[in-house]
Amino acid sequence: MPPKPVARAARVSLWRHLKLFRADILSAQPARLYRAWMAEFRTPFFRSVLVNDPALLRLVLRKRPGDFPKSGRIGAGLRPLLGASVFLTNGATWKRQRRIIDPAFEGGRLKDSFAAMRAAADAAVARLAPLAGGAPVEIEPQASHAAADVIFRTLFSIPIEHDTAAATYRAFHAHQRSQPLLNLAAFVRGPRWMPRLHSRETRATARRIRGLIADLVARRAAAIADGSAPPDLATRIMTTPDPESGACFSPEEMVDQVAIFFLAGHETSASSLGWTLYLLATHPEIQARAAAEALAFSGDFSGLSGLKLIRDCTREALRLYPPVPMMVRETVAPERFRDRGLPRRTQVVLSPWHLHRHERFWDAPDAFDPDRWSREEGRASARRAYMPFSAGPRVCPGAGFAMAEAAVLLAALLARYRFAPVEGDVPVPVAHLTVRSKNGIRLRVTPREQLKSCKISGANSCKNSIRAGV
Repeated sequence: MPPKPVARAARVSLWRHLKLFRADILSAQPARLYRAWMAEFRTPFFRSVLVNDPALLRLVLRKRPGDFPKSGRIGAGLRPLLGASVFLTNGATWKRQRRIIDPAFEGGRLKDSFAAMRAAADAAVARLAPLAGGAPVEIEPQASHAAADVIFRTLFSIPIEHDTAAATYRAFHAHQRSQPLLNLAAFVRGPRWMPRLHSRETRATARRIRGLIADLVARRAAAIADGSAPPDLATRIMTTPDPESGACFSPEEMVDQVAIFFLAGHETSASSLGWTLYLLATHPEIQARAAAEALAFSGDFSGLSGLKLIRDCTREALRLYPPVPMMVRETVAPERFRDRGLPRRTQVVLSPWHLHRHERFWDAPDAFDPDRWSREEGRASARRAYMPFSAGPRVCPGAGFAMAEAAVLLAALLARYRFAPVEGDVPVPVAHLTVRSKNGIRLRVTPREQLKSCKISGANSCKNSIRAGV
């Protein structure tokens, strides 16, 4: 059974709960949330409700999203890095940002990024080769490296080995280690100018990252001006005017957006890839089927539709380990949820972590079962209780991009390597910026040497060899 944090005791003191919450929001929650429709929590600083009721989820995310804007409490901890990015804004500012960003990810635009994804996948396979001797390998750094490479190639047409890309990648990891999900601002509401007590390292790494991004943005602006800019994501976004005002993003605004693209597109993808590889390593029969599918992949954009099982493995990993485990909205007026009155500024917590493992929605909710996505009951549960990319108007604009990226990376890795667990080494999921393992994910990686010979003898015999566990 895939690892799951041990829930806290049913009753703990307020300060014990806050301490647990600051360390890891997953193990700070009681077990009853995996079967409750709604739960309320009160502190001297704020009042919150966690919502699992599908009707209330539709209300908050789809029917009346304007009445439940993103809470500033969580955003306060992320502003040193993300500024006024689309992830943190509300109202007219958010709408303007989405009008500029969304066209870059629409329709056939995904095909424009496919070559960059393939190049990053090939580079990931090559980086893993020296480590594929059967000794334990830390997979999360490999997944992070690969996901960061995808982002830099698709955003700025530079590989992770580029000096600025590599420096940004290192600074981001230092920032993640220094930044807890919650700081004082999450508990004590105050004006934007109020000191937030971020650590010196958090402020320093955020400045470093934003400075590096600003340099990339300035270089791209110069390339756009002289007509030499490649048609990648950065160019598309920087040259897209708001259809209502006609204005493009300013350099400072573009730095904010690139910062969230890096966080959302790199950190969340890395989390998903690491957990998917672990789940496949601990389920060798499913891994063998996925590897057969990977071998049959043509390598062309049109062939992505054939990676059905690989996509379902990603969906299932996102269900069990959603990179963003909780989202927080806020009431702007008094509301009534399930016959309970809620005052203005109540924090409304939407928890993919609990929703995706909810006992009333899912059959065997804690099990890894990618085939559930081919069964009607699994698809029905997904319609009511699956939102790794949020839902409604604020759904992640890069959701399709992320799923394609995951399929390309997994297909490349599974076609070349076999992944196996390290005996007695079970990762412990914790939530900081995203859901990662507390002490890393170590797997044994070995090459699928037989692929060389079976490619010569024919695809069918190769698929049969992989299904047999070769």
